[in-house]
Amino acid sequence: MKPSLVDILEPRLTVLDLDHRLKLARELVPGRIVFTTSFGIEDQLVTHSIFTQGLEIDIVTIDTGRLFPETIDLWERTEARYARRVTAVYPQAQPLEELVAEQGINGFYRSVENRKACCHVRKVEPLSRLLSGASAWVTGLRADQSQERGKVRLAELDAGHKLLKVNPLADYTRDAIVAAVEEFSVPINELHGRGFLSIGCAPCTRAVEPGEPERAGRWWWESEEKKECGLHVSETGELRRGPAPERPR
Repeated sequence: MKPSLVDILEPRLTVLDLDHRLKLARELVPGRIVFTTSFGIEDQLVTHSIFTQGLEIDIVTIDTGRLFPETIDLWERTEARYARRVTAVYPQAQPLEELVAEQGINGFYRSVENRKACCHVRKVEPLSRLLSGASAWVTGLRADQSQERGKVRLAELDAGHKLLKVNPLADYTRDAIVAAVEEFSVPINELHGRGFLSIGCAPCTRAVEPGEPERAGRWWWESEEKKECGLHVSETGELRRGPAPERPR
């Protein structure tokens, strides 16, 4: 049996730093590679690495229509810093109009089902479109961000989207990332300095208190179990995985 691309990549990525991990992924993975950024501190470090190395990796963000003004400001500052555009995808108009008509503008507060429906229209469906035709998806996931993300690997198969998923910061700590963005003067969201450690849509994100988990500020009105939007996990809250893809010929 031929080794899969996951089997080839993972051991080689382990001994490398972020820059060399992204460079190796670009060298070994054929076809289009997409990095999705939400402009969080992890994503900004990955963006810095891609842009400064001139790697042929598309950087795309999902503009949900409910982003913080500070996030939009960082988007502009990032493009100015690197003299590159960050491509955007948006929710489809009709499903969004129907969602708001049914739920109300902030209907997601009333139930988990409503919130997941909102996340699906504003985030999950646009992600499916932007990943269509891609060979690999690069993320800023870290294993220590939450219990659900604790099994994140450097390279794995995303079974939902049926492509290779590369998580080059999987084994990084937040402290290491903070040190790196300071060293390289990477622009970051002003909200991080106000206690917002994990930043999503404005209505669904609050600052965390000292000692709270990093993602406690996301969907804070829900129970603490498996709070995800659906981009990286299934409806049961598990990371989407499947058999490792065979190495392309």
